[in-house]
Amino acid sequence: MTDEAPACPHCGKPEFLCVCAQVEPLKTRTGLLILQHPQEQDRLLGTAGLTRRALENSVLKVGLSWPSLAKALGRDADPSQWAILHLGSSRAADLPRDRELVALDKKGGALPDQDKALAGLRGVVVFDGSWSQAKTLWWRNPWVLKAKRLALNPRKKSLYGNLRREPRREALSTLEAAALAVSRLEGKPEIETALLQKFALMLDAFRAAQAQGLVSPDGKVSAPPAA
Repeated sequence: MTDEAPACPHCGKPEFLCVCAQVEPLKTRTGLLILQHPQEQDRLLGTAGLTRRALENSVLKVGLSWPSLAKALGRDADPSQWAILHLGSSRAADLPRDRELVALDKKGGALPDQDKALAGLRGVVVFDGSWSQAKTLWWRNPWVLKAKRLALNPRKKSLYGNLRREPRREALSTLEAAALAVSRLEGKPEIETALLQKFALMLDAFRAAQAQGLVSPDGKVSAPPAA
């Protein structure tokens, strides 16, 4: 970002990319903790800030390590009652075809009783960053090993399309991953629908900014918005 492009205090994006005014925070039973790698903060296409804005029961922290889940959340929490999106080698082909959110064992295999494994979860931890950055966060926070593990098996590709390359077909943005996980845990598809609508608005704003020359081909702010 540049000094000439004022940033939104909620999502951190330049005002001409911000859609926060169109976001009404949703109340959910399931908590969400987004741990963002420090090097991810300046990405114009990042979705962590928008996700935090869209989900009332969510926390966004930037850093590399926290001594416990409670310290990261800022409140008491038992990691065994939370789940973390797994970064292992589970392949979509090895996951149950009828489920988009799958509970895993310590070896990365799908647990036999999925309903029981997912029942009673109080929250989900999501890493925000590239795959290598997410792995760094995983290994620098050993308390995540006490949490249950989840894998995403989405039926649809990310809305990013060709705007941002992902290392795997099933890779999603932080917003999409959070929307899928929370909506499936609560049995409320309208949560995912609402968040994806806001993500689409953000992507439309980004494409419009590119067309106006406000964003360069490499995804950086190239000029301040017209007065």
